[in-house]
Formats: sequence, structure tokens, C-alpha cells
Amino acid sequence: MSSNTNVHNNQEVILTKEGLQKVEEELEELKSVRRREVAQRIKQAIEFGDISENSEYEDAKNEQAFIEGRIITLEKMIRNARVIADNNNTNEVSIGSTVKLRDVEYNDEIQYTIVGSMETEPDANKISNESPVGMAILGKKKGDIVEVYVPAGTLKYEIVDIVS
Repeated sequence: MSSNTNVHNNQEVILTKEGLQKVEEELEELKSVRRREVAQRIKQAIEFGDISENSEYEDAKNEQAFIEGRIITLEKMIRNARVIADNNNTNEVSIGSTVKLRDVEYNDEIQYTIVGSMETEPDANKISNESPVGMAILGKKKGDIVEVYVPAGTLKYEIVDIVS
């Protein structure tokens, strides 16, 4: 999952079924395992005595705050989630589509899956619908050529195939 945790109270969060499952699994892990682990660390640190000079206690309290904040964020994501259905439309690029693109200038091919911003994983070629490439190809069809404006200039891609 993306480390983007900027989820406002009622902001819609677009997730695939797989993405929602990952969020739910992370939430369960935090609530059932990590909370207990950090509580145990705090208990042990208190047993060492003076907590004002105890770095282990401070570290554990900081981790506890992070865990509780992440739990709140994940709960908001689930509450505000709009799960996109499995995309079987291979006529037009939409969120959930896996798209093969060919760089017109270099003739290189790359494949991306378009996901909501909370699921972005560049290393897995999952790009956001809000990214420059994502925005440029949404709604386009196989054979279309799109221009993507990036800080380094303009890229041109041909949509070679829409896999799913």
C-alpha cells in the first residue's frame, strides 16, 4: 500500500477488491498483534523504573502513537471506500485496467495497472488514476496516442492493449 495517509473525514477512497483486502489485513494486524506488542514493550519499560530517562519507554510510546494513528486512518479508508468492480472492459481505459503502452519516441513497451491513489505501487507498475500517465490514458481506447506532460517535457504513448 501507498504510504499516502492523507484521508480526510469524508473523502472517497477508490480501492480495488485486492486493495481493500490489504487495508483490512493491515488493520487486523495492527489491532490484534502490534497493539499487544507495543503494550508489552511499554509495560517492560515501566518495570525498568524511572520513565523520565527511559528511551525504550519513549520509543514504545511513539510507536504506540503511530499505530493508533494508522488504525484511525485505515478505519477512515474502509469507511469511505468505493470498491471498483473487477474491470472486464477492454475497450476503454478505466480504474482497474491493465494497459500496455508503447513509448512512441523510444519504442519501449511498459504495462501499468490503473488504481486509486491509495493503492499506488510504482515498483509493481500500479499507478494512480491521478498521476500524469493515469490521467492521460483514462477513457482512451486501444490505438490512441496520448501526450503526457511531465517536468522533463512531453511523453507520447500509444495504447497498445487494454488487458482487463
